[in-house]
Amino acid sequence: MADAVSCAIAGQKTPNGYYNIERMMKLSLNKGTKVKLCGSCSDARGLTAEQIIEGTEMSNMEELGNWIATADQTLTF
Repeated sequence: MADAVSCAIAGQKTPNGYYNIERMMKLSLNKGTKVKLCGSCSDARGLTAEQIIEGTEMSNMEELGNWIATADQTLTF
């Protein structure tokens, strides 16, 4: 959600010694993690489905609500 949708931009180039969020996200995706981006937040930042990491997907608030409602546990911070 919000600016966090930029974490899913494909082709990130970071200087040595800095975290590469794309690389970390791909490690999680390879283990079966589902990563979904808020569609409204992505639209507001001009982020399109063609620009995001393979395996991530655009979503919406209805789907987020369903995830929360059916989850055994929910983490907030």
